[in-house]
Amino acid sequence: MNILIPVLLVVAVGFVFAVILTIASKVFYVPVDETVSNLRAELPGANCGACGFAGCDDYANALAADPSIGASKCPVGGADVAGKLAAILGIDAGSAEPQVAVVMCNGNKDAAKTIMEYQGLRTCSAAKQLFGGLSACAHGCMGLGDCEAACPYGAIKVCNGVAVVDREMCVGCGICAKQCPNHVIRIAPAKNKVIVQCNSKDPGAKTRKACSNGCIGCKKCEKVCKFEAIKVEDNHAMIDPEKCKNCGLCAKECPTGAIINMRAKRKPAAPAAPAAEAKEA
Repeated sequence: MNILIPVLLVVAVGFVFAVILTIASKVFYVPVDETVSNLRAELPGANCGACGFAGCDDYANALAADPSIGASKCPVGGADVAGKLAAILGIDAGSAEPQVAVVMCNGNKDAAKTIMEYQGLRTCSAAKQLFGGLSACAHGCMGLGDCEAACPYGAIKVCNGVAVVDREMCVGCGICAKQCPNHVIRIAPAKNKVIVQCNSKDPGAKTRKACSNGCIGCKKCEKVCKFEAIKVEDNHAMIDPEKCKNCGLCAKECPTGAIINMRAKRKPAAPAAPAAEAKEA
């Protein structure tokens, strides 16, 4: 009896709690939207936020509640996932233009002037706190690999001191861009093959002294463009991806090689003319 009574008490308590939990599950039951579940099952689960929502769950819930949001907002899944989401909702998939990360800097170790040997924590965010970085250009890639460590697809690597994107592997999720303390990385349409690889807003003479590959704001690119797709503002050339036709004329005209055409070989930067630099300064 000394053993039987405790056993019976445990069984009785367990039974009572089982009844309570059963009743609670019925009272607090939240119906599961099958549409949300189906949408979530098709999403890749990157939870990168590139779609404009907090993650895949948030996007699935929002899309189920309002299909007009569009099924093509997931850059990771691309057109394939957009088609599946649209089929579930019975709507048009719309346009799911491929996106890629673009590094707006080519300040590698051969081009950018190093001002210090950094011995601290090997992250860009930590080095940024130390006088703005390691090179004379405070706007460029710091080359310590925060973007590389964050990329879940292995699409970005630090090569010769600067981040380089493998466009074949990149899905345009934007995770690397969020990690860059200098905002050197942006997400752009994959169709655009002509890119300004400079992020400096400094005057031309100062930029040229810091990095031989930098944009000096000479406006030669702007003058040669037949489509008004490139403008120089704040000493920096910017390409409008909607207007750019990938003709490459601006890249050919750029005296420093700050603009590249991925369909052509990169031309070496021309030596700076002392008189021109003095005039710019």
